Amino acid sequence: MNDFSPDILDFAKGDGLLPVIVQDNNSLRILMLGYMNREALDETLRSGLVTFYSRSKQRLWQKGETSGHTLKLVSITTDCDQDALLARVLPQGPTCHTGAVSCFDQKDEGRDDLSFLADLQALIHKRHEEQPAGSYTTQLFQQGMPRMAQKVGEEGVEVALAATAEPHKLCEEAADLIYHLLVVLEASEKSLTDIIKVLRQRHKVAAK
Repeated sequence: MNDFSPDILDFAKGDGLLPVIVQDNNSLRILMLGYMNREALDETLRSGLVTFYSRSKQRLWQKGETSGHTLKLVSITTDCDQDALLARVLPQGPTCHTGAVSCFDQKDEGRDDLSFLADLQALIHKRHEEQPAGSYTTQLFQQGMPRMAQKVGEEGVEVALAATAEPHKLCEEAADLIYHLLVVLEASEKSLTDIIKVLRQRHKVAAK
């Protein structure tokens, strides 16, 4: 999980505290900034849940200890001077106390386009877990993999037809394909991250 030993960190430079940038592992969106002392770092590594040192409360504070919106640790690394940390996480709900996804949250029009795919993937995951009535996504999950796979096939054909005969519909049909593909990935316990891993590996081979 970690690319460093905590013993190399320069806690003294910040009077015992290091700033910690928290980043969504899937969307790469910056979620928040917090601070850790050595005890908070040790607890984070032990529990797998990001724990900070609260400067206002003067104690350790696990993110989500009251709201339930915890940050599951994926990895934690240090910068070149060993006096700051980057924690990549899987957020369990909104990170900001305002209910926003990020403490640096912006309106949709200012948000990184690629991170929206991670938001959509998270929504599909939520639909899978909660199965709300009246949701088209719920209907797909209830109909099972054969129907979901069929929809991917149908949308793939629609994309091909649009590309060759109706280019003005291409983006619309491609959006349908991506959505249904995300549903199939969710049902298969896979994600965009898994696809990116495959693409990265192929890219390494092709670049040689």
